[in-house]
Amino acid sequence: MSNLTINAERLWDSLMETAEIGGTGDGGIARLTLGADDARIRAWLMTQTTALGMEMVVDEVGNMFATLPGRNPDLPPIAMGSHLDTQPTGGKFDGVLGVLGGLEVLRTLRDAGLVTEAPLMLVNWTNEEGSRFSPAMLGSGVWAGVYSRSEADARCDAGGESFGAALDAIGWRGAAKAGSQRFAAMFELHIEQGPVLEAGAVEIGVVTGVQGLRWFEARLTGRAAHTGSTPMPMRRNALLGAAQVIAAVDAIGLAHAPHAVATVGFLEVSPNSNNVIPGQVDFTVDLRHPEDAVLEQMETALRAAFELAAGSIGLEGRLTRISKVDAVHFDADCLASVRLGVERAGLSACDIISGAGHDAVHTAAVAPTVMIFVPSAGGLSHNPAESTSPAECAAGTQVLLNAVLAHDQLLAERRRSA
Repeated sequence: MSNLTINAERLWDSLMETAEIGGTGDGGIARLTLGADDARIRAWLMTQTTALGMEMVVDEVGNMFATLPGRNPDLPPIAMGSHLDTQPTGGKFDGVLGVLGGLEVLRTLRDAGLVTEAPLMLVNWTNEEGSRFSPAMLGSGVWAGVYSRSEADARCDAGGESFGAALDAIGWRGAAKAGSQRFAAMFELHIEQGPVLEAGAVEIGVVTGVQGLRWFEARLTGRAAHTGSTPMPMRRNALLGAAQVIAAVDAIGLAHAPHAVATVGFLEVSPNSNNVIPGQVDFTVDLRHPEDAVLEQMETALRAAFELAAGSIGLEGRLTRISKVDAVHFDADCLASVRLGVERAGLSACDIISGAGHDAVHTAAVAPTVMIFVPSAGGLSHNPAESTSPAECAAGTQVLLNAVLAHDQLLAERRRSA
């Protein structure tokens, strides 16, 4: 099995074929969760897996699990996959490469007439992007027990339609209980969504983990007043306080280099008029680091900076943490299988930490998990111009094949020696 080679042309053709489902005039994809195009891509995937003789199970939040039998039915499956939904301005590779890469692995094995010891599973997670229904990674979150089905069903999009109603409307709510489909390990292939691999001319990123993150909503309230008639010493300028916090956020990120990132990405000023001193500012803060202990230090520094800015200007302030995701460290055995897969493919590789969240964050809490990255041009994603070359897609999929075969051998050997 170690000499198997994936069909790079077939993989690329599948990527381009599926890009037409929800395709946009600028070359991107707008395939939002639980819309008509999501239903179409799900039906497409069902057709492809059925042609391979796989059994498809869909759970109660629409997660799709297609299983190909192995020689030993007593072994739990080895899973591959990612997601097929996109951002409103999505590209052709984010998420879909992980699903179609897994599909190509299965097609390659079928063509060669080879059967693994453990069953193999292909997974499409529902609502990874969170662009229509928040939070992101909702389907895998319900699967992992982070959210309940009722919590997921109650989430509404901007137009007021609920997740549950939209899922029922497209006919992709399955009978299986979320979490009932289990696997021995999960391998997720994905574009990097960052510039590290490209900058280093490295072909494969061996993803050792995912950064932890903490998100905050902040409000500073002062007093709106006329810019011409209010003396400088008597002002309570909420925007000035926000500016001090923004500068502090940047400093916090730099103080915990090289892995920390800290960002204010949303800012809303009220009343937002040329000749009125801002009386209220709402903004968000995003802190990330691969170590939870460092994130705790960053949060402490943020709260201190927020209080200092508010107090120095006489503002009222509220800083609320709205999300806390602990850092994830991927499984050592899965990492070893990926490293062996890279070696067998004869490719260059480096260890890398994911700065973005993925379904692998939730699966890692339940089963051994790992990710494989391939370059994305300019680090671009969530953009119609998102680009990963045919050779890069093929390289990542070849590593996926090699890694899954190596892990299958590992699990079989452990089973025999137990």
